[in-house]
Amino acid sequence: MTDHLDSLETRDPQLREADLMMRLPQLVTRAQSAPGWARILAGVDPRAITSRAALAHLPVTRKSDLKELQQESMPFGGLNATPVGALRRLFMSPGPIFDPEGQGIDWWRFARPMAAVGLRAGNVVQNCFSYHFTPAAFMVEGGAARLGCAVIPAGIGQTEMQVQAMAALKPDAYIGTPSFLKIIIEKAREMHADISSVQRAVVGAEALPPSLRKWLQDHGVRHVLQMYGSADIGNIAYETQTGGEVNPGMVLDEDLILEIVRPGTGDPVAEGEVGEVVITSFNPDYPLLRFATGDLSAVLPGISPCGRTNMRIRGWMGRADQTTKVRAMFVHPSQVAEVAKRHPAILKARLVVSGEMANDIMTLHCEVASAAAVSAEAITDTIRDITKLRGDVKLVAPGSLPNDGKVIEDTRRYE
Repeated sequence: MTDHLDSLETRDPQLREADLMMRLPQLVTRAQSAPGWARILAGVDPRAITSRAALAHLPVTRKSDLKELQQESMPFGGLNATPVGALRRLFMSPGPIFDPEGQGIDWWRFARPMAAVGLRAGNVVQNCFSYHFTPAAFMVEGGAARLGCAVIPAGIGQTEMQVQAMAALKPDAYIGTPSFLKIIIEKAREMHADISSVQRAVVGAEALPPSLRKWLQDHGVRHVLQMYGSADIGNIAYETQTGGEVNPGMVLDEDLILEIVRPGTGDPVAEGEVGEVVITSFNPDYPLLRFATGDLSAVLPGISPCGRTNMRIRGWMGRADQTTKVRAMFVHPSQVAEVAKRHPAILKARLVVSGEMANDIMTLHCEVASAAAVSAEAITDTIRDITKLRGDVKLVAPGSLPNDGKVIEDTRRYE
């Protein structure tokens, strides 16, 4: 029995890419029917957006922009292409940030991670994501409905009742945060309750360290896979397994285009380099074009051993917003990128802020092919021009800077 949801997951990568590129003009047209996107994409000819190179010329819209956009045009910043009254649900996340849900089946595309852990029609899942204001629980509901699984709408908290439900209703799987599953298992042991029916888990919304995955497996949950998603997009990528072993990386959802860009810019980085996750989502109700999530990740080369042929990422690797205050002024990753753009000899740049409280030292480390061909003094002048702060320059060889997505590194001591 395969754990693939459908044949889309195993199609030839070139066919997938061609299909996505063919659909792009229609997505841009749909987006431009929404007033917010019409403003963002003003002057864009949808017929010209038929490749990744063309897509990369469109502006990036950042998750961090949503609150301001929504305050200007409630509730969704004019980014919804379906009228508010025709949607199924309206959510409010902390911020507040408002997110829509449309009427479509498995609108959040959550069936794929559920299928990957082995869930099928007739299985029962205990849904321990919150049903209060935010969409995570409803992502699970949509995926379960598509697969034909019954749902115990447990939500969060009430640990003793969670255990009672598991012991009585015998769910096949848990879906929620990994830390809460650990708490439930510990409570079940304390209550001497049998929850051994829970053999599978799809976890998300927080990190899953290897030690916690092993602990969960050692305590009876043999198959533990994590997914990566957001309230704006839904499922983005998910872990898979082969023969019970977790495969490297996370497989991208079939209905998305993913780019990894240098933080603070919209410039795609080379395969394998860490950068910010930017998503284009083919969602007719809430189309997203070059939506920057604020998360760091990197493309993992090759095809997963599970047979799914889509792009893989290394999972969540931290936050991309590295804005830092130096001598009472904010320095942004976009400013570092602008310095590098003004000096084409800079292959890669990383601003290191060191020193102690009230004695900040700002040094721009620049990878260059030949130090003799670069003027450090000119770069220093550009730093001052862009940031209004004095900074030193250190020229280093290509490949010297870490591949961790950091554009600004704060090493100051505050003792």
